[in-house]
Amino acid sequence: MKHLFLGTVLLTGLFVSTPYVFPQDRDEEYHRDRRDENYWQNRLFERVRADLDNLQAIQPVFSSEQFRLAKAKQDLNELQSAAAAGRFDDRNLDEVVGALERVQGESRLSDRDRTMVADDLNRLREYREHHDRYYRR
Repeated sequence: MKHLFLGTVLLTGLFVSTPYVFPQDRDEEYHRDRRDENYWQNRLFERVRADLDNLQAIQPVFSSEQFRLAKAKQDLNELQSAAAAGRFDDRNLDEVVGALERVQGESRLSDRDRTMVADDLNRLREYREHHDRYYRR
């Protein structure tokens, strides 16, 4: 019985720590992309979502950060739906910006990830000022 418990603890530890074995390599590859104007052109929502997906992949599975990221993605989806319908939803944009600010404030983010979120926030704030030139089908 003692060996069964020890084996269960070891397997659980392996299962829980496995997502942390390779994220650095994926993170390095992800951050190699150039984030110039061509990167953002007509793909604002997809790019922000990709950044959130990347952050979600490197966070612990059952963390409060996962909840924050899921909420930010939900708000982003709603904002994109409104944009696709030709509506600018200032209130929803505020929710997305607020959610990303909470993500950015997370102490576990690397400096590079924090900079990436800051870039997303700047792009969303620019979208507020110039939303008419962003979303094209």
